[in-house]
Amino acid sequence: MTTTNLIANSDKKLWMAAIKPPMYSVAVVPIWVGSAIANWQTQQWRNLPFFLFLTAAIAIIAWLNLSNDVFDSETGIDKNKAHSVVNLTGNKSLVFWIANLCLGLGISGIIAIAFLQRDVTVLALVLLCCALGYTYQGPPFRLGYLGLGEIICFFSFGPLAIAAAYYSQAQSFSPAFLLASAFVGVSTSIILFCSHFHQVEDDLAAGKRSPIVRLGTALGAKVLAVSVASLFAMVAIGLIIGNFPLWTAIVFITLPIGYELVRHVSENHDRPERVSNCKFIAVKLHFWSGFLLGLGFILPNLYH
Repeated sequence: MTTTNLIANSDKKLWMAAIKPPMYSVAVVPIWVGSAIANWQTQQWRNLPFFLFLTAAIAIIAWLNLSNDVFDSETGIDKNKAHSVVNLTGNKSLVFWIANLCLGLGISGIIAIAFLQRDVTVLALVLLCCALGYTYQGPPFRLGYLGLGEIICFFSFGPLAIAAAYYSQAQSFSPAFLLASAFVGVSTSIILFCSHFHQVEDDLAAGKRSPIVRLGTALGAKVLAVSVASLFAMVAIGLIIGNFPLWTAIVFITLPIGYELVRHVSENHDRPERVSNCKFIAVKLHFWSGFLLGLGFILPNLYH
């Protein structure tokens, strides 16, 4: 392989890492699960709100990822991050405006849902999610630097997003989605939690008090194990109390992924070069557990 090809392949890998295609599952899963619960309860499925919401959520996640790169470039925390979009383009202003364009497109999709339903509830919930998302890295808040990112992540992608998705289908609320929203919130927060293990030195240098900086990697690995176990405990509780249909037990198929994640981090928590890929295992757990949870709510209406 020529030097030119090697450079091209290296650039391609950096861009793929910067764009983070697997991370867009955090947009898909809450919409899928919230809509699936509404289908279980109402026996209806509305395609237009679903696909509008899904497209809008993907655009909003693009805004979040790009704007976070911009805000991180201002603090210097990404100076060693080769796959930062700002570092790859060398044009912070351009990335910032592309991020804002994505946000505008995403909010436009939600406004379309509000217009179709003559109801601004979904729009209000999504705007609240976006506001929380901004506080994660955006000035003057930068709450992620205080170690509050996982809490923001939990509420934005859990209860608020699931409630919005449920409402976009049913135009009502139900306590049935609360436990499922906690499940999705925790599984999403696990991804962010795992992203800190390999960058403790950079976080410390930039003054970022991430949970792993505060806890240390060893205790962080134990917290991760409890968090992963809580996912399956929530499904078990949901089944026992009748909050989840029996079909949702298929989530337990993802137990090996959860075990893989816990084992990998437990063995490599203090080796940044080896633990850096744990967030991708976390993404895999989040996507498949979320997909199967939603499917578990859909199947009862297909086989009743």
